[in-house]
Amino acid sequence: MSLFTRSRQLPGTTGGGGDADSGGATGEEVKEEAAEATASAQDADETPAEPLDEPSSADAPGSPRPGWFGWRRRYPRTARGVSVGTSVAAGLLVLLVLLFPNRLDHMNLRSFFRLPVEAIVLAAVLLVLPPKARRIAAVCFGLFLGLFSLLKFMDMGFYQTLARPFDLVFDWIMLGNATDWLRETFGRTGEVLAIIGVIVLMVAVLALCTLAVVRLSNLMSRHRPVAVRTTLVLATVWVTCFMVGVQFGGVTFATKGNTEFLANRVQHVRNGLGDAKVFEKESAVDAFAATPPDQLLNGLRGKDVLFTFIESYGRVAIDDPAMAPEMDATLKQGDATLKSAGFASRSGWLSSPVTGAGSWMAHSTFLSGLWVKNQQRYLNLTSSKRATLTSYFQKTGDWRTVGIVPGVRKSWPEGKYFGLDHIYDSKHLGYKGPYFSWTPVPDQFSLEAFQKLEHGKKDRDPIMAEIILASSHNPWSPIAHTIDWNDLGDGTIFEKIKKEGTNPTEVWKSQERVRTEYRKAIQYSVDSLTQWMQRYGDENTVLVFLGDHQPVPTVTKGSTSRDVPITIVAKDPKVLDRVADWHWTEGLKPADNAPVWGMDKFRDRFMTAFAK
Repeated sequence: MSLFTRSRQLPGTTGGGGDADSGGATGEEVKEEAAEATASAQDADETPAEPLDEPSSADAPGSPRPGWFGWRRRYPRTARGVSVGTSVAAGLLVLLVLLFPNRLDHMNLRSFFRLPVEAIVLAAVLLVLPPKARRIAAVCFGLFLGLFSLLKFMDMGFYQTLARPFDLVFDWIMLGNATDWLRETFGRTGEVLAIIGVIVLMVAVLALCTLAVVRLSNLMSRHRPVAVRTTLVLATVWVTCFMVGVQFGGVTFATKGNTEFLANRVQHVRNGLGDAKVFEKESAVDAFAATPPDQLLNGLRGKDVLFTFIESYGRVAIDDPAMAPEMDATLKQGDATLKSAGFASRSGWLSSPVTGAGSWMAHSTFLSGLWVKNQQRYLNLTSSKRATLTSYFQKTGDWRTVGIVPGVRKSWPEGKYFGLDHIYDSKHLGYKGPYFSWTPVPDQFSLEAFQKLEHGKKDRDPIMAEIILASSHNPWSPIAHTIDWNDLGDGTIFEKIKKEGTNPTEVWKSQERVRTEYRKAIQYSVDSLTQWMQRYGDENTVLVFLGDHQPVPTVTKGSTSRDVPITIVAKDPKVLDRVADWHWTEGLKPADNAPVWGMDKFRDRFMTAFAK
């Protein structure tokens, strides 16, 4: 029997149902309520009063049969049990929607032993509405609860990957990035199956929540006196417990968390809609906009300056006790490798605007000197005239500016905004080997390609390069390892290395295994970079390398830190003398108490240090 339509009354049926329909009621509304009560009684699977072996008008030819194919008449006890069970399940579903949190790390048994005020308000509203309005309201409330559940699910996914909730204004474009990641990690089949699963889940959630509220609305209508008393008692209990502050196991019993959750979301939406104007004002302030080109970056004239991002290289790789011993060994070995070639280094910390993903927002924050915390800011920035660190190098006319971006597989019009004379994406590095999950080109090959295509050329101008090392990109399986630089060739040698690697599906079954593979990926990126510097760097090479953001919470174990390490490497001591007042740590590993700057502060400090 559909929950959205009334049952047809059996002809000839007598008793309470017939009396309710015609027993002296006056007024159109009273008649409608009586008719609905009759229909609701049949929807509640009430059995006829007469014995089953006696004929009734319902058995006459052409008369409707109770239930599907008359099963309710044949199995009255089962029908009654199904009816009660369905009503109980509907109530539990509504409570579950209102009580389950929007973060997996907050999910515990105590969260479900609370009394949500929203359930009481919902019941009160449905009880005071007239029949027609109540049916419409029940459907609307059900759909709203379904959408509310989906928003919580979205939050869970975003907290697991980006350590923040879903942004209703700016994050819709991120869903496209998510499908790209699925395809590149698990193949086209995995992407399609995941999308189908999400669509089925969305439809199921909306349908079940709507059906549950409609069912409960009908139930309260049939048992109105009991429903009114129960609602009043629960309201009294909630107010009393809220005023007294009753808690069980540290959890507040009388909760209004859903109301606060929605109020916060409304405020976030309002802030998001007004964020464009705020960002526009911030973009207009640039301390170097009026500086003549011949007064920019004079302290680096004649130097090759490389700004290199290591994907997901976050503080957790250095501080986490489970990773620290191996990372310490890698960084010490890197220090020794660089010192053997005559290089010195200084390291500090930057705080990234993003975590888990969103590398392009971190890159643009670092280069523009603006806090690019969402996709709308990124789009506004890349369509503006705001100068970046890289475009200031181009503005001087003394550097050839290039980009090594192996993670780019499509057109990248924003590249021109960043002031790059030439961009080498994954298709223009000469790589013929296999992908490593998301990563199109292993880091060691990307660096060797940069050497062959740009850095190794004779009689060239100084180079300013933005280099993105992508091997440490999620899912960190399989990962490459460093080989003899002379054996790199066209990259086909990595076919064998990939076959020897791990399967991402198997790795992601264990959090500790994910963390181990992440650490290995970071070690590979650092090793590739320090070896390249030893092999190809000289007194005119200045390397600035940093992480773009912390990895996903699976690796950070819920840490709220957004710090990433940053290091400057140079052979010319005058370069490091210019940043002596930064008080960074000597070597590749920043000390725990080394300065922490916002990533948006680096551009201006760097340009000030090397202005003259």
